[in-house]
Amino acid sequence: MKIFTTRESLGNYLGQLRSKAQTIGFVPTMGALHPGHLSLIAQAQLHNSVVVCSIFVNPTQFNDPKDLEKYPRPIASDIEKLETAGCDVLFNPEVKEMYAGNEHWHLVLGELEHLLEGEFRPGHYQGVTQVVYKLFDIVKPDNAYFGQKDYQQVLVIQKMVQLLNLPVSLVMCPILRETDGLAMSSRNIHLSADERQHALILSRSLNYFSDSFNKDNLFELLETCKKMISSEPGVQLEYFEAANADNLHPADQNTENIVVLVAAKVGNTRLIDNTILGNH
Repeated sequence: MKIFTTRESLGNYLGQLRSKAQTIGFVPTMGALHPGHLSLIAQAQLHNSVVVCSIFVNPTQFNDPKDLEKYPRPIASDIEKLETAGCDVLFNPEVKEMYAGNEHWHLVLGELEHLLEGEFRPGHYQGVTQVVYKLFDIVKPDNAYFGQKDYQQVLVIQKMVQLLNLPVSLVMCPILRETDGLAMSSRNIHLSADERQHALILSRSLNYFSDSFNKDNLFELLETCKKMISSEPGVQLEYFEAANADNLHPADQNTENIVVLVAAKVGNTRLIDNTILGNH
């Protein structure tokens, strides 16, 4: 695996590959890699000549400086995992390589920026689009791979691609879960053994919703699931919502494609999860 730390060296290398008509698949990450990330690499390998992974803990998408500070950065272990997975290229830049320090970025994302995650993490999606735009500009991928766990993020990046007319196809890959149902996340390492058990209420409530759902019990079921989560010790619910899978407007009995999304703090660790219901 080739490792690059500067835009210029990576751009030159990928330019040579592109001139030989090689297609580029891209997996942007913030590191602390787990099997969920590696499943994106595997997906990219199926459809591209070359797979590039980036590891960059992006400061502009953190609302809380403490969260940024404690975000795990096990780079040696990450490199080992990528090499084992057969990734071709790693881009691992410093902050000063990505940001000049006096940049202004604002993309008009509309209501999508302020719903759900946006309400609890104001400014978060401006930071996400800022860094993903930079990465797309450097890597110039044919296809980019994102995890379904960050469902709203995928919609936001799709909106950016449309607004800026970027020549990249986005692929959303399914959530990978631990054997007990917990969605894989780099933040799970912060959970104590007890918190880990309490965190299972998130996937349990999503499964309960999915198994019990019909058009007539939507609102009642939402309330039941909210109560399930709120009554779990050490878990502070932020939202549990059924939404239109295309635009995240609240779902109703006539919504065809529904995604159910949840966010909660378990101890001091904020977790998100979702499930796609599809047609009912």
